[in-house]
Amino acid sequence: MKLHQFEDANLFYHQVKDYLLEDELLHNLQLGIIKNLINNPENCKIKPYLSAVEQNGNIIAVVMMTIPYNLLLSRVKDSKAIDIIIEDLQQQYESLTNINAPVIESQAFAEQWCLSTGQSYQLRALRIFKLEKVEQPSQVQGSLRLATENDKQLLISWFNAFNSEALGKKSSDLDSESWVDRVLQKQKAYLWDSEIPVSIACSTRSTPNGVGINMVYTPPEHRKKGYASACVAALSQTLLDKGYKFCFLFTDLSNPTSNKIYQKIGYKPVADWNNYSFSD
Repeated sequence: MKLHQFEDANLFYHQVKDYLLEDELLHNLQLGIIKNLINNPENCKIKPYLSAVEQNGNIIAVVMMTIPYNLLLSRVKDSKAIDIIIEDLQQQYESLTNINAPVIESQAFAEQWCLSTGQSYQLRALRIFKLEKVEQPSQVQGSLRLATENDKQLLISWFNAFNSEALGKKSSDLDSESWVDRVLQKQKAYLWDSEIPVSIACSTRSTPNGVGINMVYTPPEHRKKGYASACVAALSQTLLDKGYKFCFLFTDLSNPTSNKIYQKIGYKPVADWNNYSFSD
């Protein structure tokens, strides 16, 4: 059993793509981020960590990290690979902030990492949903439109509010303007407009067959009117119409409202995924 680290994202993708595509939905984060590293290397200011563990010539685990974001671990076919990964990470990094991985792998990694480092962890349970056919919600006033430069300040405000409410992040810790500039330039931010903008959803990373949706947010004063359901349903249909076979998204299992509304418009749960944050 041996760990191989890669400097080149193209070579890394060539080596690990078949393994990741064995479960495209489960590995959508890895597939999407590798694609971004290949297509937009200038966005990664610090050299990413790209590694795979092989046994008898076959890949049994894939691990990657684009700093300052979370470590991502694939499905692991032999738990001993986690020990090798942790040993390698400890030689290169003083600490980790988070790991995202399937349930069994994330728990095994978090427990072993904290045993080795003395850190503690906090769990956030997530679920991946998949949609192949939109079930249109009840008639909701308004329509979907692409966000424009005229919406920039609104998007900054909503991005900060979403991160504060959903992730507990302070606006001072976010590069909100850069995020907004990026989604506007790439035409990924969509608004549900009911005379005024009332909800937002964004398209995000794509895999060979699917595309993700994130940053779903409705301000408190516009909630419980069906705007988020309508916005996500309309965006999902827009993406399917572009030729994607399916859409996918992550939900926080501590938020039953979001899990419920997505299922009503056709999203079906396919896998659970955990985030462990580490602290001293």
